[in-house]
Amino acid sequence: MYRKVVYAPHPPIYITLLAVLFAITILFFFYGFIGYAFRKIGFSTMTVALLLLATLLGSYVNIPLFKIRSQVPIVRVKEISFFGILIRVPEMREIEAYTTIAINLGGAIIPVLVSVYFMIKDYQILVYGTLGACVVAFITHLIAVPKPGVGIVTPAFIPPITAALIAMILPTTQQPIIAYVSGVLGTLIGADLTNIGKIGNLGTPYASIGGAGTFDGIFLSGILAVLLS
Repeated sequence: MYRKVVYAPHPPIYITLLAVLFAITILFFFYGFIGYAFRKIGFSTMTVALLLLATLLGSYVNIPLFKIRSQVPIVRVKEISFFGILIRVPEMREIEAYTTIAINLGGAIIPVLVSVYFMIKDYQILVYGTLGACVVAFITHLIAVPKPGVGIVTPAFIPPITAALIAMILPTTQQPIIAYVSGVLGTLIGADLTNIGKIGNLGTPYASIGGAGTFDGIFLSGILAVLLS
């Protein structure tokens, strides 16, 4: 008499499948929150779907704007002979290169266009949104840190929290929209535009504003600000 033995999947495969399912679940929750935020500021379900699709596809599109000069440090080893002994002396030199500045369609252009749409639509949003964006930009600029090989880094929650607080303090009934506009434009100005001159020191050949797409600080600041408000 023979017994049939059923083996469980190989542990690495099993763990990989669980990781994939977990990632998909998190992704659905993530886009669910984004969809809720867009609906909260007045977009229909169809418009939200189109915005999410455009943002997702646009995250792969980077539009070059201009180039800036950058100094790239290079370490070279110079050999010196001293009484027959070979000594290696490191020598630091800088070569002139160029960094291409681009802007991401999904992570920067689309959220900015949404903000401009609301500002044109309502004079109150234009005034309060501009005021909020200036405050968020000022605070974001103070905490933004250029990191070589990474880009301009800011604490994730400070810009959206600032935008949400400003929207709640201002005498308006359109807090979610004011928070979105303040978060998007304030982060764009404070983190990226006011620090463009420092990008040349990061030693990178290419830098994209909003280049992380839906995970970029510009896009997420607007969404989180709406949810927090």
